[in-house]
Amino acid sequence: MNCWAILGCALMGLAIVLLVVPLTLATSPLRNRLQRGPDPHHTHQKPMPRLGGLALAIAFIGVEALISACWPMEGAKTPGRAVILLSSLAMFGLGFWDDLKPLGARRKLVVQIMIALSVCVFGIGIQRFRVPFVFITFDLGNFGVIVTVLWLVAMTNLINLIDGMDGLAAGICLMLMGLLVYVGQESGCLVLPVAGMAGALIGFLCFNFPPARVYLGDSGAYFLGFQIGLFAIVNSHKGTVFAALAAPLFVLALPILDTALAILRRGLRGLPIFRPDRGHLHHHLLDMGLSRRRVLLGFYAVTVVFLALGFAAYWSRGHLIPLLLGIGALILLLCAGGLNFSRSWFAVGRVVGQSLEMRREVEYALALTRWLALEGGRRESTEELWQDLVFAAQRLGYESVRMVLADGQRVWGQTDGRSRTRLVVRVLQGGRFGRLELRASFCEPGARQLNGTEPCKRASCPCVAEARVFEVVSDLLAEGWAKAASRLANGDPVPLRFDTRRPPSSRQWAHRSPLSVVPTRPPKAARPAAEPP
Repeated sequence: MNCWAILGCALMGLAIVLLVVPLTLATSPLRNRLQRGPDPHHTHQKPMPRLGGLALAIAFIGVEALISACWPMEGAKTPGRAVILLSSLAMFGLGFWDDLKPLGARRKLVVQIMIALSVCVFGIGIQRFRVPFVFITFDLGNFGVIVTVLWLVAMTNLINLIDGMDGLAAGICLMLMGLLVYVGQESGCLVLPVAGMAGALIGFLCFNFPPARVYLGDSGAYFLGFQIGLFAIVNSHKGTVFAALAAPLFVLALPILDTALAILRRGLRGLPIFRPDRGHLHHHLLDMGLSRRRVLLGFYAVTVVFLALGFAAYWSRGHLIPLLLGIGALILLLCAGGLNFSRSWFAVGRVVGQSLEMRREVEYALALTRWLALEGGRRESTEELWQDLVFAAQRLGYESVRMVLADGQRVWGQTDGRSRTRLVVRVLQGGRFGRLELRASFCEPGARQLNGTEPCKRASCPCVAEARVFEVVSDLLAEGWAKAASRLANGDPVPLRFDTRRPPSSRQWAHRSPLSVVPTRPPKAARPAAEPP
């Protein structure tokens, strides 16, 4: 492969991103439209534009145009080049739609599966599989469609799940693109497009490195994750199927571990699997007092080590994978051993028992917060919605609630002032939906109350009294209020106020049930019954 062609594509991707991102950031309507306020699980403290995916998609199209104009023979070597282009843009379009108007997790999953199936229909898929320990190759046949769909959907969502901190997802994707450039040179496929995306990611990191000025958004995360999975499949058709697919997995070892722990944690606690939270590895490191740059550089350092293991897996054509897996597991154990918060992971029985005990309390909190979110579509004013918030908080066991909005504050409380309390503060959507303060009594099972001598009995305590339940339930209640306020505001971007009322255009539907029947004419008067003879 011509080194100048690789360099030219990389520079083209870099130049396009360096040009497009400042232009989009300077375009106020586009920037405001693709901007979401900070959620409780995000690490930034102000609304952040989610324009990275748009810049990367434009860079990809520009690189493809450059390849067609300058190196058409190189582009012709790639099987299914049009399928790769169109399916990648379709996945970008799904994420872009979600950035504009959030979609449900189920809808997004269905569309992702449809896009992955369309790739299989046009002949791109995993057709063979080599067992890593016995080195026996199987032809998958029709079962390869299922494997391909699972691979593409998993890679797409994996990159999206790790995009929770400045520079994390983009930096890991840059390392993956570097690995795929090498794999592409060996197989003769997709070197130039991958090099172009690597250059685009370098340009994007100029704006995404802490402190970030722009985020990937769902559009960028879906676009990159799907491309990485697709590029790995196409590059695996020259006899090293398992090695070409396993090499990227080494680079993603830390994100895979983080995602697996998150799914296990949410499943045991009864939370939705795709619900974001603040339990990821980078959240724990930030809570320890480390800066975002130090956390990011630490992730980069560990990922570089696994990148070397990925290169070794491909160089050996998969023969060293068992040894490399052992080395990778040892590295992860050594890293985990140096972190205080990771020690609880090894107490499996205690962690599982505590999580299962939380399920009933979390399920009840989920039911109440879903009801609160639905009330946002029925109430006429913020004052009415505040009463619903107080009701939900009271049922969950909170002792006081304080909400600060643009025009004042409201406080509800029933504390006696003698017991210790826990306090949590949540700034919702950058302050647009207010500042929420929640308090609950401080006690643990078996501990003594400060205002009495009787031990604290779990059955009589509010469900949020325990520290491990307090944060989860508080996040759920804050999310319920934010969703309810969003429905009440009905797209109005101004900060919420207590005197805010539902817009007239949507007020007529506030209390009408979809099954209600409105009579069109008054009923006829009943005839008097005939008198008996």
